[in-house]
Amino acid sequence: MMCLVNGLKDPFEMINNPIRVAILGSGKIGIDLMFKVQRSESLTCFMVVGRSNQSIGLETAKLNGFTVSDKGIDAILNNLNEVDIVFDATSATAHLHHWDLLKDSSIRVIDMTPSKLGKSIVPAVNLIEAHTCRHVNMISCGGQSSIPIINAVSEVVKSIEYVEVVSSIASKSAGSATRINLDEYINTTENGIITFSKAKKAKVIIVLNPAEPPVNMQTTISFQINNPPLKEILSAVRMRVEEIKKYVPGYELVIEPTQIESNRVVVIVKVVGRGDYLPKYAGNLDIINCAAVAVAERMAENIMN
Repeated sequence: MMCLVNGLKDPFEMINNPIRVAILGSGKIGIDLMFKVQRSESLTCFMVVGRSNQSIGLETAKLNGFTVSDKGIDAILNNLNEVDIVFDATSATAHLHHWDLLKDSSIRVIDMTPSKLGKSIVPAVNLIEAHTCRHVNMISCGGQSSIPIINAVSEVVKSIEYVEVVSSIASKSAGSATRINLDEYINTTENGIITFSKAKKAKVIIVLNPAEPPVNMQTTISFQINNPPLKEILSAVRMRVEEIKKYVPGYELVIEPTQIESNRVVVIVKVVGRGDYLPKYAGNLDIINCAAVAVAERMAENIMN
């Protein structure tokens, strides 16, 4: 008997959907992606790929009626004609190898790791660029929560001397791949901030909070701006938050832009997950997965046309 989560669509009822997705990686991000893909009206999950049939992730996928494989990237290479989009939810190091194997195919690849390969996409900022991209990078969860706000502020100020981003997440929501990739996470997020803003310098800090009960993801963004136009900043941030909420319903502005010194402005945001597979406190995983699905749906428009 098939077990469906939160009333999601039966994958066998979606076989006529032309946009077929393979999820490479059966950890927390990969399995949560699986359920989010099945909610989409333009995507269907063709296969979930891991490395062990006994893993919790692949067992969950099988119980919910999905095709699974423990053959890693080889399972996708053996089904190139059956897959339109691959989500790589493994590690930054592994993605270098995976892209090398997939780059000569026609498959579109969405990199969930902080590898810095591919076009960096933040849906609230540059989703339109995903329309024709074959290889997209989702930066990081901290990048997806902070870059839209930083970019919005950049649009109404002359320059940002310095921006600091501190993301606090529940330690239970940080899997092994997240912990292994912490250095890449910080470097990729800092580069993303510089790319999408007028910031001259950026610093990123991530805190794995072991508190019980687990805390929701919260990101504090501190700007150093000379003579900050607070009204314009406030308006820009409010508008951007509404754009983000269209694809991340649990995104919330906790503290609106506040000037605490003559040249310092602080914004705090929180992300509560949808609870598709992971607990709602795992907003850090929810936001990057929601963003990735938004990218895949934009890619799907191009594929279907």
